[in-house]
Amino acid sequence: MRYAALATVAVAVATCVAAPARAQDVAAPSRPSATATTTTASDSALEAQTTAVASTLRCPVCQGESIQDSPSDLARQMRIVVRDKLRAGNTPDQVKAYFVSKYGEWILLDPTMTGLNILLYVIPVLLVVGGLALVAILVRRWTAPETTTQ
Repeated sequence: MRYAALATVAVAVATCVAAPARAQDVAAPSRPSATATTTTASDSALEAQTTAVASTLRCPVCQGESIQDSPSDLARQMRIVVRDKLRAGNTPDQVKAYFVSKYGEWILLDPTMTGLNILLYVIPVLLVVGGLALVAILVRRWTAPETTTQ
């Protein structure tokens, strides 16, 4: 019952906040100019590139999420920085390097395989292979026929 009331209030607030359509906006739809189409296409390309880069950076607040998926204010600010740097002409790698210089390698959701980070990739594989070898040895011992000495 309480949730239904909250949902009703949320819909009412959203309806009040939404700007009513003005008569001139509805009356005569105009054709977008070539400049508007180009701007829209470049904006959508910028947004796609921003989303791609933001998806690879870890949110400092919600450490298990990317800044693209995180609802925190810091993640929102970081997305704005990413967009501004891309708009200024930086490449995605330059934007990532900027954040690495500020936060360290930790900020990348997928760390590069260099130096000690190689251990992050190698140790789990070695542990799984070692565990499987141990299980195989134990199963072999348990299923081996007993030898009796007389």
